[in-house]
Amino acid sequence: MVMNNIIKDISSGELHQISTRITDGVGNIIEQSKRTIAVYLNSEVSMTYWKIGNYIAGELDSIGEEKYGSKIVATLSRQLTERFGKGYTRAGIFRMLKVARTFPEAEIVATLSRQLSWSHFIELAEISDTTKRLFYQQMSLLNHWSVRQLRDQEDKMVYERSLIATKPEDEQVKVLSSVAEGDITPDIILKSSYVVDFLGLKRGFSEEDLEDAVVKQLENFIMELGQDFAFLERQKKIPVDSIDYKLDLLFYHRRLHRLLAIDLKMGKFKPEYKGQMELYLKYLKKYEMQQGEEEPIGLLLCSEGNTEHIELLMLDEQNIKVAQYLTVLPEKQWFIDKMNRSIMIARELQDQQAHQG
Repeated sequence: MVMNNIIKDISSGELHQISTRITDGVGNIIEQSKRTIAVYLNSEVSMTYWKIGNYIAGELDSIGEEKYGSKIVATLSRQLTERFGKGYTRAGIFRMLKVARTFPEAEIVATLSRQLSWSHFIELAEISDTTKRLFYQQMSLLNHWSVRQLRDQEDKMVYERSLIATKPEDEQVKVLSSVAEGDITPDIILKSSYVVDFLGLKRGFSEEDLEDAVVKQLENFIMELGQDFAFLERQKKIPVDSIDYKLDLLFYHRRLHRLLAIDLKMGKFKPEYKGQMELYLKYLKKYEMQQGEEEPIGLLLCSEGNTEHIELLMLDEQNIKVAQYLTVLPEKQWFIDKMNRSIMIARELQDQQAHQG
């Protein structure tokens, strides 16, 4: 009787609100469940295909794959398709084999499959260089790249243009392996070269023309910088001893939790640019850095590269980075040659320091 009275006291409008609230709550549970099921199914699919590839690889290794592999896989494809339906084409089985051999540890595959699809594994397995593959693997996890985005990043030579790629291989692996623990460094985020062909600059442009074009094409410029960059200010005033210096561009990176000061330069890097940027960074640290942020970093964007100058000044050990901007997209080999030269110089300096020590 009391319950009936309570129900009668609730208006139809209130009943609708209560029903809507409950529906939304149930809907959230269902949506969460769907996501959990999708992750579980994705992981199970990847692990199943990996186990198949790993098992077949073991069998082929024992009987001699070079002689019989292709014939056995063709027969397997036909028999498995007859028993289990689609998904076991000859090409599909060879992909399972390749992924299993590229990622031989079940635990690693199980961990990665919680975030990466089987298509990601197939794409990554096509990368023969292990360090390069680790880079794209970690960046796919960090940035939640779809397979299409992963392919786009490979096509744009993002690894070859990254600052981390200019380091010796052992150092690259160490830094990249720590990404899973949330240890993200500027060398992973920043590049050694940026392609700004979208700016439409004419021959003989000035630094002012370059800055104007960047601001007009800010969205494209941020896309070239990478994810998680936020634009803050142009011509940031840096007042020191009654002198007003001007920083070209000021950004913030959400994952690094740092301010990023960018100065645009014509020609090659000059040693005096280092002192200028150090002044800007000290000012930003003292007057602009917020609680919980890391120290600001500087990026000097020059139109020409001179790697040895940069290495000799040991800028890679400080919060100042130097990169080259390209107003015209070069051939892909240009990026590879530039990366290899940077690695060679870094190794030479590393050897010299070891002998001196």
